[in-house]
Amino acid sequence: MITSRLLRLTLVSCLALCMGTVLRAQDASYDVFNPISKYLTQGDAESLSAWFDDNLEISILANTSTSSKNQAKQILKGFFDAHTPRSFDISHTAGKDNKKYALGTLNAGGESFLVTIFVNNSSDRYKIQLLKIDRVQ
Repeated sequence: MITSRLLRLTLVSCLALCMGTVLRAQDASYDVFNPISKYLTQGDAESLSAWFDDNLEISILANTSTSSKNQAKQILKGFFDAHTPRSFDISHTAGKDNKKYALGTLNAGGESFLVTIFVNNSSDRYKIQLLKIDRVQ
């Protein structure tokens, strides 16, 4: 009876360790740019702003400012109102440690825009620290 309990305890411990390893591996492979891309494609400033840091740099068509999360949401909403998004495709991503960036092309309002996004992971959550949208020349 003792050996049966010991065997079960050992089995449960091994499963827990294995599952922890699998979960950590999934966390490491998580692509923060998937939901961000989705919200850019949809022109959803409200949902995208949930990814904004409390203060971030936002640059829309060469108008750059450091804004609060709420101000940046309003600036982005104004851009989406004037340029209805059709698609967003990421062409390049890179990162090191807790910082990542992505470059992509947003097709909106019949024009193409180059989008740059910098995110930082703090407190186990990625936040956008820079969002830049410029016309493709």
